[in-house]
Amino acid sequence: MSKSFWETVKGRRSIYGFSNEKVVSEDRIEQIVKDAVKYTPSAFNSQSTRVVVLFDENNRKLWDFTLEELKKLTSEEQFEGTKAKVNNGLASGYGTILFFEDQNVVKGLMDNFPLYKDNFPVWSEHTSAMHQYVIWAALEAEGLGASLQHYNPLIDQAVQKEWNIPENWKLVAQMPFGKPLGEPGEKEISDLDARIKIYK
Repeated sequence: MSKSFWETVKGRRSIYGFSNEKVVSEDRIEQIVKDAVKYTPSAFNSQSTRVVVLFDENNRKLWDFTLEELKKLTSEEQFEGTKAKVNNGLASGYGTILFFEDQNVVKGLMDNFPLYKDNFPVWSEHTSAMHQYVIWAALEAEGLGASLQHYNPLIDQAVQKEWNIPENWKLVAQMPFGKPLGEPGEKEISDLDARIKIYK
């Protein structure tokens, strides 16, 4: 990584247009994912996050499944815009990372620590979010763009069947990534004084 930590944090943005040019190797993407899963924290060290990485034809299949499901829910006119968004901004990249949470792990914690029972599903979402952010920032550091999508539960069954996903893995998010085709627009930042309180 050639970028500093804060350069990476500041540079990470939602990118919706990218190419499938392999800016870094598949092995490098695999290592990023493994390191993120290994070192990202989780409540009670639950390690409940599961990740699937799809390249090439597998990536295309995911977005074909997505389009099939969306076509059932939209008018013909609306679908044309949706199809363009998916084909030109999500399916056009290098790959997609799927984030899951293992519900067996979550249930086990709920059973073993009843005092915190109601919190574990929420903490599971926090764990997933941290994994998403770490991987997203790491992709940015490598010169890749990404966005975070949520086509679950529409695509859950197709994903589960195609890639032999265990039933206890709950799909949380999809992160398509690739070489950015342009720069993101200026980000609007709301007043920090209204969002932060500091007492000295």
